[in-house]
Amino acid sequence: MKFIKKVKAVAVGTALAVGALVGGPVYAATNVDLTPITSSFTATDITAGVLAIAATLAVVYVTIKSSKIVLGMLRGG
Repeated sequence: MKFIKKVKAVAVGTALAVGALVGGPVYAATNVDLTPITSSFTATDITAGVLAIAATLAVVYVTIKSSKIVLGMLRGG
């Protein structure tokens, strides 16, 4: 059983290595210009987005925590 696992691991590793060697030059041959995409937003936009997501998660956390406290008070008397 251990031998079969080792053979599978070697086969997967070999397949990944061959895929990386064969697929690498294909991706390297294409030159993609991302300037229009990267110049359309600034660091301020990203910061505002990250802070908005963090604030949303904080509100969800506080809501869940406060509901647990209220339910605990109602159950415990």
